Amino acid sequence: MSDPNDVTAGERADDSELQAQAKVEERPRPGGGPAGGLAMPTEKPKDLLGAARRIVGALRTDRIWVLVAVLLGVVGTVLTVIGPKMLGNATNIIFDGLVGRELDPQMTREEWIDALRASGEHTRADTLEGMPNLVPGQGVDFDRLAASLGIVVVVYACAFLFTWLQGRITTTVVQQVVFRLREQVETKLNRLPLRYFDRQARGEVLSRVTNDIDNIAQSLQQTLSQLITSVLTVVGVVAMMLWISWQLALVALVTIPLSAVVVGQIAKRSQPEFVEQWKRTGTVNSHVEEMYTGHDLVRVFGHEQAAVDTFQEENERLYRASFRAQFITGTIQPVMGWIANLGYVAIAVLGALRVASGTMSLGDVQAFVQYSRQFSQPITQIASLMNLMQSGAASAERVFDLLDADEEDADPRAPETLGPVSGRVAFEDVSFSYTPERPLIEDLSFVAEPGQTIAIVGPTGAGKTTLVNLIMRFYEVQGGRITFDGTDTRHLTRGELRSNIGMVLQDTWLFGGTIAENIRYGSHREVNDADLVAAAEATGVDPFVRTLPDGYETRMDDEGTDGTAVSAGEKQLLTIARAFLADPAILILDEATSSVDTRTEVLVQDAMNALRKGRTSFVIAHRLSTIRDADVILVMESGAIVEQGNHADLLAAGGAYARLYQAQFAAAAAEVE
Repeated sequence: MSDPNDVTAGERADDSELQAQAKVEERPRPGGGPAGGLAMPTEKPKDLLGAARRIVGALRTDRIWVLVAVLLGVVGTVLTVIGPKMLGNATNIIFDGLVGRELDPQMTREEWIDALRASGEHTRADTLEGMPNLVPGQGVDFDRLAASLGIVVVVYACAFLFTWLQGRITTTVVQQVVFRLREQVETKLNRLPLRYFDRQARGEVLSRVTNDIDNIAQSLQQTLSQLITSVLTVVGVVAMMLWISWQLALVALVTIPLSAVVVGQIAKRSQPEFVEQWKRTGTVNSHVEEMYTGHDLVRVFGHEQAAVDTFQEENERLYRASFRAQFITGTIQPVMGWIANLGYVAIAVLGALRVASGTMSLGDVQAFVQYSRQFSQPITQIASLMNLMQSGAASAERVFDLLDADEEDADPRAPETLGPVSGRVAFEDVSFSYTPERPLIEDLSFVAEPGQTIAIVGPTGAGKTTLVNLIMRFYEVQGGRITFDGTDTRHLTRGELRSNIGMVLQDTWLFGGTIAENIRYGSHREVNDADLVAAAEATGVDPFVRTLPDGYETRMDDEGTDGTAVSAGEKQLLTIARAFLADPAILILDEATSSVDTRTEVLVQDAMNALRKGRTSFVIAHRLSTIRDADVILVMESGAIVEQGNHADLLAAGGAYARLYQAQFAAAAAEVE
């Protein structure tokens, strides 16, 4: 079997007109051809707070470790917060010693205070009154100072250790959250219906899966640990400032509402810019991906400059959105620093006055100044983290939009099972449309008997590939039913249904791996080398593989092999060998010989004839010469079967098939002339 992702290309190739209109009506698709525009309407944030709550909710699985990280943060913050107060005590020891050695030891501290007041030196008296540990005539107590500084060193070392452990645990938790998020996205992608990918540019989907998830990881990593520490630091510092001096604490706390107003106003302006930034990132990625995968076509039609111009236009839009987002949020930190400096100046002046008045010690003022810095720093960090938090929330919103997209209808809870498969497929009054406003297939009925080859022909947009997609249940019928050996396909699991179907598409799809691995991809059973080679020989793959340096172990992908050219026809042969090895009951060939040359087409047709024996086959063909031997030919126009029969009968009838046939061969004759 071929991979389901192949169908997208076939769908676009055959029903392009109808699906294109559906895409335009339902959602403008970013991206376009080499010269196509990529303009997108400006999106407003939907529910960034809700996205942030969902990210926080994802942490519940690791809530024990989150709690441990919080406790470590609390301990580390407490130790960090009490450090300045202890350092202030060391400053008091030094200051007491410096002042005390200048005083006559014959008098006590109280006597010196009284003497100073008696002489009118009230300021000095107040200062001495605020130094309860001063001993006249005694210098600096270095033993006491060393003990105090030693405790400070131990406290800061322990604070570092606890903070480091918190950071380590937080990193682990964040990576586990992102790991699970990637798993959810990968699982979601496998459950999304084909219509989702038809309406989304590939680069846009890839941007959400890669760039946006990486941005969430970076935002969580850089904000979660710092945010916890910053909040705890603010709480601890406020408590210490109130303990030391509630009057100075009020001065420091005045900056909080002012800062909150500033941050709120800046965040209100920057958030839409972040949404626009990541939307533009997806648009640029989409354009680059399309230009890279289709660069041959771009060169053939001479659209290199148009592609560059489109890229420059979208890159300029991304630049402007990124610049506005980063510039606006970049003003938070300097504005917060200016507000903090105002508070710092006020605290320094008032603290000096209180030391002079004896109501505070010099060490307490020093500690308070440090606390004022510690107080403003985490607030400034929280404000600057708004940049990352908003960016991460915008990316989370985009990822959750993908996770919330409508999925395929669930398989039945009690599915039916198929017995020995004969391959009878019946359409019974089937109706389907991509958009309600434009019906495509209405009340279509036909039967493909076991072993028959059903060819489906018609102009582009007639509904040929849609018919195949309904058989595969890539889309669900909206009326009637499709039966497989008498069983409604909706009563089967998709896995069981598709395991009995092999598909070869017009556009080849090969993954990064060896040729042998690519051929084995479609088989649901263990395949030995003999079976693999037999399938390769039957489909004309073996001769050219033998010429490759590493044979079946040659590594390749959709772009070719490692240093060895493989033609488009040879790639198609590989996909045919893949379907051959799968040994399906039903075979679907969507213009499988369109990319091969005449000689290779003969080989492929021989392989297809062998492959179709005993199997019900659906062949979508534009070259009518390739389906002359089909048992039944269905001629479709506008989603309806207008004729059916074999090649000879349809030609004799002189209807739509005859006109198609004559027009095709008349065009070929005109080209020869």
